Amino acid sequence: IGKNIVGVVLGCNNYEVIDLGVMVPCDQILKVAKEKNVDVIGLSGLITPSLDEMVHVAKELERAGFKTPLILGGATTSRAHTAVKIAPLYSAPTVHVLDASRSVGVVGSLISDDLRPAFVAENNAALERARAAHANKRPAKPLLSLATARDRRLKINWGQYTPPQPEFTGTRTISPTPLGEIVKFIDWSPFFHTWELRGRYPAILKDATVGEKAKELFDDAQKLLHRIIDEKLLTGKAVYGFFPANSAGDDILLYTDESRKTVLRTIHTLRQQLDKPADQPNLALADYIAPANSGKADYLGAFAVTAGLNIEPLVAAFEKDHDDYNSIMTKALADRLAEASAEWLHHQTRVAWGFGRDENLSNDQLIHEEYRGIRPAPGYPACPDHTEKRVLFELLDAEKNTGIRLTENFAMYPASSVSGFYFSHPEAKYFGVAQLAKDQITDYAQRKNLSVEETEKWLGPNLGY
Repeated sequence: IGKNIVGVVLGCNNYEVIDLGVMVPCDQILKVAKEKNVDVIGLSGLITPSLDEMVHVAKELERAGFKTPLILGGATTSRAHTAVKIAPLYSAPTVHVLDASRSVGVVGSLISDDLRPAFVAENNAALERARAAHANKRPAKPLLSLATARDRRLKINWGQYTPPQPEFTGTRTISPTPLGEIVKFIDWSPFFHTWELRGRYPAILKDATVGEKAKELFDDAQKLLHRIIDEKLLTGKAVYGFFPANSAGDDILLYTDESRKTVLRTIHTLRQQLDKPADQPNLALADYIAPANSGKADYLGAFAVTAGLNIEPLVAAFEKDHDDYNSIMTKALADRLAEASAEWLHHQTRVAWGFGRDENLSNDQLIHEEYRGIRPAPGYPACPDHTEKRVLFELLDAEKNTGIRLTENFAMYPASSVSGFYFSHPEAKYFGVAQLAKDQITDYAQRKNLSVEETEKWLGPNLGY
């Protein structure tokens, strides 16, 4: 979404923007940049592997002799990463752009003969300060050994607890999902953030500074949303399931049936290694599943849901009419519908699991997740390894059942999709594993039958060494 707003903002300021799309190979970027003799190359990063791809593109630009300025932005990027990992590889100006609203000023300065020298000098100085700050960082607090962190795991009294049993095991598909019903689960606050209007819904509609614009935007969104629902312009699908499960150390074993003799899949989880106060355990998601030696029959849920099927022709129709506003609006609404679909489906699964049957929560309580259970997703703080998404998709046969596919870097397409696991234990909460020591990376690599180097690639931002 951020990349699309950059394109529109620049387009509204008389720049020609060549949008190559998502997950574009490096050689294609260089080929078009050369053919079109572009003034600036922009890269956007949504997930962690994007950072490595940016490094690769910078190296190839340098190798090919480009002198074209490179601008970088997106959720995973930062000035520090740009300064330390990317800018040193490319001799032309390399600029991190914090948000879409600043793109016009940055591009204008880079292509102006008068403004460029001072802007580049200031940018280079800022990157050098960022590199110096990175080099002079105080040493991080020593991490616990993996053995000590495991000793400090969350200790649940499994003898006093009986895991709830779901209505069924295996998977079920919902096709199509009832988008008309799902609309009421929408959290509108992130919608305004997409358009770089800061505030919480509904208070933002009366904000003294941005209220008028927010109200206008919201009204336009409602009109298009009603059209999407009434004319079935977008389609949603979902697959979810429950699987007999037990934990084994930091792994979660999923079984083929209730006999629990044959392992269907193994979910690998990571454990916090920060030295925390004595009353705060070092968590791993496996802690929330009954151990195999507890004698308790536990379960893990899983899901994948999308609200973005058929989005391409709808967006293309708007773009053909040069209606960038509704093109971006469509993508923003599809994202909101996907998140709302995940919230709606989680409610269905809590009911099917038994412990959610008596829920009587307001929309605000649902948005703030004031209910039992969590749905962490691979690639997010509690399980930052994106490759676990492959296990999840195999478990659910998600591509066949929903039409969502995984790219080679484990991004989901359509982008308006959500997937993850369901945990039912009342003590389950979201957390971040944060920094990891080499001993856990080595152990994790062995458990997954991967090389340490491959594991480090996917967990780069979490490496504490």
